[in-house]
Order: sequence, then structure tokens, then C-alpha cells
Amino acid sequence: MSNTVAVGDPPEAARRVTGWYAALLRAMFALLPAYLIAYLYYFQDPHLLFESHGFHEIAIAAATLEGLFVSYVTWQCYRLSGEPILRWMTLGFIGFVLIYMLHGAFTPLAHHHMWLFLLYGPASRLAMSVLLFIGLLAYASGADSVERRTDRWLWGMWFVGFAAIDLLVAVLANSSIPGLLAARSLETGAMLISLLNVACLVARRIRSPLMQIFGISVMAFALSSLAFLLGKPWNHMWWLAHAIFAGGFFLLSYGIVQAFHTTRSFSTIYSQEELMAQLRQEMARTESALQDLQRSNQKLESLAAADPLTGASNRRTFVERLEAEVGAAKRGGSPFSLLAIDVDNLQRVNERFSEQTGDRILHDVAQVCMEAMRPYHGLARVDGGEFMAVLPGVALDAALMIGERIRASIQSLQFEGGQERVTVTASVGIAQYGADGATADAVMRAAGERLRRAKTHGRNCVIAV
Repeated sequence: MSNTVAVGDPPEAARRVTGWYAALLRAMFALLPAYLIAYLYYFQDPHLLFESHGFHEIAIAAATLEGLFVSYVTWQCYRLSGEPILRWMTLGFIGFVLIYMLHGAFTPLAHHHMWLFLLYGPASRLAMSVLLFIGLLAYASGADSVERRTDRWLWGMWFVGFAAIDLLVAVLANSSIPGLLAARSLETGAMLISLLNVACLVARRIRSPLMQIFGISVMAFALSSLAFLLGKPWNHMWWLAHAIFAGGFFLLSYGIVQAFHTTRSFSTIYSQEELMAQLRQEMARTESALQDLQRSNQKLESLAAADPLTGASNRRTFVERLEAEVGAAKRGGSPFSLLAIDVDNLQRVNERFSEQTGDRILHDVAQVCMEAMRPYHGLARVDGGEFMAVLPGVALDAALMIGERIRASIQSLQFEGGQERVTVTASVGIAQYGADGATADAVMRAAGERLRRAKTHGRNCVIAV
């Protein structure tokens, strides 16, 4: 008795409930930083400070290196796939790095020029959130051309633009605009654009696994901006904001690495539901292919009637096999050769010695041909005294040797013809798939034409070119 249990799709109700549960878990995970922000806001002393310039510089240096690495990996994905969203993500990471690193470089000025130190942080987050939003709008668009992916002038202009933003932030820090107002405006802009990213993701119902990582990461960026707005330099809320942003950045970089190791794309990584649907489709195709194969085998078996006189295959079976060899050669790229063999002057033998003698000659010729062809099989009698043979995986030079062996074997045969000893010869024409044609008809025509040339050149010879 079989213990196999039939496995099918789960109940629809269970699928819906588990789907809702998974969505709830994703939302809870995305909002996890909000719980920490609320805890610090209500239960911690905002005046407690951890002012360590050295630690801050090390953290910013590490973030810069991480940003450069992620920018490079994202650019590699974009270069290979051409996805516009990856182009904008690359620019977002590069822009963040080129602006944010000055936040670390100006750490020693935290007491002497507070706003020159602080404004580069929110400016970098605002620039990155804007570029990520533009990339999200381009999600699933057509791939960029190869020329655009490698246009150094275009990429260079973006680097110049980020350098200009650095100068503008410096001008803003030294302007008459209150630094606190400028910092809060930039940070609020970064938060709102990040939330707009999340809203757009939800509105467009983009649910691929990598884009879910994108959404959770961007939500972390929005919550880090909220923490920066609620905190003050060097207090615990301010440090928590850095940690939340870093967590979102690390998560997004994980998605980038996943894309790099799979499809180099953010839009062709499939969800579990899509994979299951594709699996079902492939299983149905496989089942259909198996049924087609069984029908083809049955058809081949019904056509595989041997020639009763010689034991060789008949013409119909030979043509089917030749078509199959053509298909195999197209898929695998390996050559094969075709031999056309004709017994010389068979009609004269029949007229002089009787058809029974001719039949014995055909039978013995087929046997020596099969023996001389070993280990290859596939000899067929296609017409009267004409045979053809397929040599799979055999190039023209090797086929020429086999053809010569067949010719010599036939020439060595002797038959009783009443009071005389009868000997026969054969002419052979050889063609190779690919060099002489890419269809069964073309190869057969080439072999037949060379057989006719062998006949006109005195018979008892092999012609392969």
C-alpha cells in the first residue's frame, strides 16, 4: 500500500489569513524604530549627552566606505541590467556619500561652527530620498541603452552636481538664515520624501521581495529623520537616529547584494506566490512535453519497419531519424555526416544473372555496410540498390574513412552467378550537416549530388567534397 499523500494548494481561507499575518509582520518590522523613538522620547532624559568626536568620525568614515561599496555594487547591477531604478539608486547612494562625508569631516567644528557641521547630514538624506523616489517612479520601466549606462559625461555631470550641493550647504550654513530653521527644513523634507516613497510603493501595489526591502528601508530613513527632528546633537535620540538610518541602509544594501547575486535586477526577483505559479506552469509544460514525447515514440515505433530483404531501415524511418539528428545538431552544435551508397550496375546484374542474385547481393551489401559502419547504426535502403546512413557526431574526414571502408568491403564480396563468380562495386557520396546545409533536405541533396559525381567518375569511388 502506498503511503504517498496527495499535495495540492492550501485552502483559500488559510492563504488569506497567512497573507494578512505576513503583511502585519512586515508592517510591525518596518515600524520597529518608532517604538524605540517613542520610548526615548517619553522615558529618557533628553539632556543626557554622549559627545565623542572620535567615535562620530569613525562612524561617519565607516558609513562612507559602506556607501561607496553599495554604490559600486548597485552600479554593477545597473550596468548589467540597465534598470532605471538602479541608475537612480546608484546616484542616490553616491550623492549621499559625497554630501554625508563632510558631516564627518567637519566634526571638529561642532562647537565653533555648529551648522556647518550639522547641515550636511539632513542635506545628504534629503538628496538620497529624492533620488530614490525618482527611481521608484521609474520602477519596471524599459532598460536603458548600453551607451547611456556607460556615458561618462552624464555620470560626471552628476558628480559636479553633488559637489555644487556641498557648496550650497556651506553657503547656507554661513548665511543669515537661522541654522536651526535650515536643519529642520532639510530634515523635514527628507522625512516627507521618504514617506512619499512608502506611499507610492503601497499605491502602486509593488510587492516583489526586493521592493519590500526597499519599502522597509525607506521607512527606516523616514523614522531616522523623525528622530533627528526630536533629538539634539549628541543626546541619545540623536545617536538613535544615526542607528536607525544605518539599519535601513544596511537592509537596503542587503537587497542590492541579493540582486547582484541573482538577476542584477530589482524587478525580476519573484515573490513566493509568483514562484509557485511559475512552478505549476512549468510542471504542466513538463507533463505536456512528456505526453508529446510518448506520442512521438509511438509514432516512431509504428514507422520503424525494417526492409524485409536487407534488414536495413526503410526510407520513412530514415527520414524521421535524419530530422531528429538535425534537431539534435541544432541544439547541441555537434556535426553529423550522411553517406549515400549505391551498388554499381545492379540492373545489369539482374538482367544477366537473375533478380534472385541481385537480391542476394543487396542483402550481403547491407550486412557488410552495417559491419563496416560499427559502432554506428542507421543504415537504410532508400531505393533499389541505394542505401543511406547517418553517422552522428562524425565530421567529414572521419566519414570519408568509413565510406572507404564500406567501398572496400563491398568490392571484396563474391557471389555465385550460375557458372560465374560475380563481384560488385559501390559508389559513395558523403555530406556533412552544417558545411553542406542546415536542413535534412539540403544534406540529402548534397550527398546525392556527390554520389552522382562518383558514378560519372568511373564508379567504385568515394567523393566527399
